[in-house]
Amino acid sequence: MAEGDGKHKMNPEPSQARVKEEKEDCDLQINPAPSVAKVKQEKEDYDSQDGHSHQFNFKFSDKDRMYTLNPVCPATVLEALKTHSEYNAKKYKDENVVITLSMQDRQVAVATHFPCHLIEDDKVLEIYKTSKKVEEIKPDQETPSQGDYVTFFIDKTGGANTTTKQLLRSNTNNQFDYLCVYAEKRMTVEEALKRDGRFIDNLSNFTLSDEADSDSLTYHTQSVEKLDGKFFKICLPRTQGPENIIAKSIVSGKKRISQTKQKNQEASHDSQNSSKTSGANEALLDLVSWSGKNVKSVSNDDEETLKLLREQFPALKKLMESRFPGDSLQKALNLKKENFGKIQQAFSEVHRVRQLLASSESVCKVIVENFCQGTGFILFDNFILTNGHLLKDCDERLEDTMQLPTDVYAVFNYEKPSGGDWFRFKVKKTIIDFSYSGGSELDYAILELDRDTLAVGPDTKASRAQKKLPPGLLKKCGPVPKNGEACIIGHPAGGVKQMDPTCIIEKEKRGEAALSHYKDTLLTLHSIKQVLNQGIMNIMQGGPNVDKVGTYNTFMYHGSSGSPVFDAHCRVFGLHTAGFTYGFSGNEKSVIEYAHPLIDIFKNFVMKLKDRKDDKLLQRVLKEVENNPHLKEVGESNSDDEPMETDG
Repeated sequence: MAEGDGKHKMNPEPSQARVKEEKEDCDLQINPAPSVAKVKQEKEDYDSQDGHSHQFNFKFSDKDRMYTLNPVCPATVLEALKTHSEYNAKKYKDENVVITLSMQDRQVAVATHFPCHLIEDDKVLEIYKTSKKVEEIKPDQETPSQGDYVTFFIDKTGGANTTTKQLLRSNTNNQFDYLCVYAEKRMTVEEALKRDGRFIDNLSNFTLSDEADSDSLTYHTQSVEKLDGKFFKICLPRTQGPENIIAKSIVSGKKRISQTKQKNQEASHDSQNSSKTSGANEALLDLVSWSGKNVKSVSNDDEETLKLLREQFPALKKLMESRFPGDSLQKALNLKKENFGKIQQAFSEVHRVRQLLASSESVCKVIVENFCQGTGFILFDNFILTNGHLLKDCDERLEDTMQLPTDVYAVFNYEKPSGGDWFRFKVKKTIIDFSYSGGSELDYAILELDRDTLAVGPDTKASRAQKKLPPGLLKKCGPVPKNGEACIIGHPAGGVKQMDPTCIIEKEKRGEAALSHYKDTLLTLHSIKQVLNQGIMNIMQGGPNVDKVGTYNTFMYHGSSGSPVFDAHCRVFGLHTAGFTYGFSGNEKSVIEYAHPLIDIFKNFVMKLKDRKDDKLLQRVLKEVENNPHLKEVGESNSDDEPMETDG
């Protein structure tokens, strides 16, 4: 803003040498932020004259004729237009209106709620009508006052990491060079863009790159106060999610700590303390910044790093809380409690409980002798499904030999810690199907039970002849729900069978869920590194496995691998596989857990049966799913078909 006359002239070019020339020649002038004295005078004028009037022109895009407006401010541009009969005769819907201003050889689009007093006298608005919704019109949108505003400009073309990302609500705005955004000085960048209404709803965690200085970045949480008259491109992190915050904090933090050490060696004792605090604070500030860099390996033995983090614990807490301003975190937690209450209510309905209890009979405790314990369930006939990682330590050549080098048992009805009416079968040595490559790729094993190896518990009343295998759950398979309720049934820590009602974490909200956990627990640098090294970035937005898993939170950690995960309709949609944890053995805490879609596992299994021409077993499988619409198509498809969508 120019202080003298309260008018702002736009400078679209980055060259500093042309600033003066642009201020003199620019066709479009906007007054985003009058000086304090000017604002006061305008307020006085408004009070004494019942509004402030000025003049500008408008025309329709399909006509050359211009019309003049003399709106009484404060008012929005749309409100001003609606005072003219020619505009009202068009009967445009508010959400389909696009308003632009010419600026040299460029067109700038302004929001319909743009304050008309920011448009310079005698400028021409051009009105376009589209068939699609261009702007989110908020019914409670207040008429802007003649207050202290700034205006800045967003290039329709995004900056770093936006090539495949949609930034604008409607492609109509791509016809114009810039979007002009106005905001009160107290607002943050993110608040201004959300209030604008023309950007996508979930636009967050972004930066603005100054077109005049590409190295100058403005973060979404910063104030708009210093953005007046500047031109920007929206930039996104390479992978959206809390992992980028953590990754950059580690890289930048260690760099700053190294710099701090050097300064400390050259300064006095007092200046050392001051420098150390400053360096640590700068490192912590990076926790709320964004970067496209990933960290694959970071040393965790840097005592200086941990020391500085401990010293700056209050600052760390404050900065992490800045990610959830005001009471937004508490609202999120309250919503989580509310949702969980609904889930508890849903899974406490008698008919659902009965269905789950009936299905739970097919769930078994898996014992890999001398190695580990887990969970599995009857898939069909006498075949059980469990996780491949339960067997991976038995023999590194397991996937080649397909032979178990140790005894494996499946124990059913293990529901009491001692005694009980349990019964078990031994697993045949030949593995039917096996897939394990680590990370978040498919991780499963299909094993065959030996019916002749039945053993029963001390409280078993039924005879061996009366003991039958429970029904398979494959026929109850369904797709991974995008959201809603879920329930896991398994044997956590090798204990008795348990149920855990929970809820699906939508893939778009995984980063928020993880970040909320980071904030609640204030993880140490070592703990953050643990979670990163486990590959949590792979399941976040932009990660290679974002669509390959279903995610949720559960207390069922070790021992529950291989549990079936049920949806609100009591269909099995996933194989509970693992989670991303931190801590030490025996005292681990989980950030988020995931399951592989049962449909994907079935697809892979059928392909392998076809490849090895095991027609006999294939026919048994196809007969099992002939009444399941989600699996029948998979079984009948060719082995080289593309994988099915699993979140239908």
